Amino acid sequence: MCLSVPAKIAKILPNDMAIVSIDGISLEISIALVDELEVGDCVLVHVGYALAKIDPTEAERTLELLQELGSAGERRS
Repeated sequence: MCLSVPAKIAKILPNDMAIVSIDGISLEISIALVDELEVGDCVLVHVGYALAKIDPTEAERTLELLQELGSAGERRS
């Protein structure tokens, strides 16, 4: 099973790289697979690559659902 996580582009770097923020955590990823990205755009990230540009509302909703899933798992332990 593959999981991609929504992230917001914080900074565009040379060589098709970018710094993204995922729920307050910054990481450097490749944006070579997605055309025409700008700072502030939201993307789906999987193993260090942006796979697609997504709607910011959908990105926020997905992060909230992932947090709920994490909380539910903690309650079961």
